[in-house]
Amino acid sequence: MPRDLLSVRDLTTRFFTQEGQVNAVEKVSFDVEEGEVLGIVGESGSGKSVTALSLVDLVEDPGRIVTGEINYRNSELAESASENAPDAVDGDFVDVRKLPERHRRALRGPDFATIFQDPASSLNPSLPVGEQIAEAVEVQRRASANPRSTRSRTQSYGLGKFLLGTALPGQGYLTEESKARAIELLELVGIPDPAERAEALPHEYSGGMLQRAMIAQALAGEPELLIADEPTTALDVTIQAQILDILGDIQEETGMTILLITHNLGVIARMCDRVGVMYAGEIVERGSLEDVFDNPVHPYTQGLLGSIPDLESAGGRLQPIEGNVPSLLDQEMEDRCYFADRCPNAMEECLEKPPEFPGPGSPDHAAKCYLADHPYEPEQALPEDYFDDESSDTTVGRDDGKDDASGEGVSADD
Repeated sequence: MPRDLLSVRDLTTRFFTQEGQVNAVEKVSFDVEEGEVLGIVGESGSGKSVTALSLVDLVEDPGRIVTGEINYRNSELAESASENAPDAVDGDFVDVRKLPERHRRALRGPDFATIFQDPASSLNPSLPVGEQIAEAVEVQRRASANPRSTRSRTQSYGLGKFLLGTALPGQGYLTEESKARAIELLELVGIPDPAERAEALPHEYSGGMLQRAMIAQALAGEPELLIADEPTTALDVTIQAQILDILGDIQEETGMTILLITHNLGVIARMCDRVGVMYAGEIVERGSLEDVFDNPVHPYTQGLLGSIPDLESAGGRLQPIEGNVPSLLDQEMEDRCYFADRCPNAMEECLEKPPEFPGPGSPDHAAKCYLADHPYEPEQALPEDYFDDESSDTTVGRDDGKDDASGEGVSADD
């Protein structure tokens, strides 16, 4: 039986801005099984990327994780943490949010690694790509003797060794083994002439090659969980397919667990074992691919699927989701179903916050929608003008695949 590698419970992340509190992630719960690919899909502004950043403790000011648990299964970490942070340990699981910050940082690389949306801004423009990947390899090698120790990561190469490396060539931070491993990783992700390309600067790489280099850097620490945040954004369809093939091959060969963040339903269908649909900071429906694609319950999920062009009837019109994604400002969010103002089947009970109901599919199928518990009742329908719609012209799923409010729609491209 598959075991959970990660168990997230009631994760809540807020941004405290001058305009007010932004509820970016609202009590999100999900599990990631060992060796699976779990997809998180939704429009821009739904909270996908903030969820990913919260997992690796990279939410920047003015953002902050305010509540929730991030339970990571690792018996070695649990044994180590039981001495210094016993409250964080439950069997083989460790709530990483209860660990000291230096220990949470130590998890990045050998345990959690991230492929970010924009590789051009994630790589140092003044250093060769191969050197940056080799640095990631070297950090892991130096930590391998005691992987939970921040000392092994940071103090084994101090000011004295830096000055020695400056004065004596060959005494620098990087070893020949790490440089060779960096070239191997570049070859693994399909970079042509990897030894030569390792010496090139990031601006000498194309967009697709930069994304491959980011994958290589993420793999340098041989992580347990790879978080891929929109790994095919801004790439043409051919390069997207190549990147997905690389991730699929790596996952198949190594059994690595992947959390895939995307707005592209085609990527979800191609890569994932299970999927969670996010809207307004919440996971509104979750289940297997068959559950979500063949038996969707939540009207938002149905709307996303209905906005996909039908290749078999090219003359058919898309069925867009009317309205806009909410702003997520706390003073503008009502304590109700956040999708009710855009839902064609909104009823009076939708003015109350729906719990999560079991879905009609697999045991994992669930949706935060009253329609999962009972059928639509027309006599309980809300009047069409119940909600003030200030900008009804913006829709999701139009022919350009974009949302005016966000610049990014939900698509089905491969």
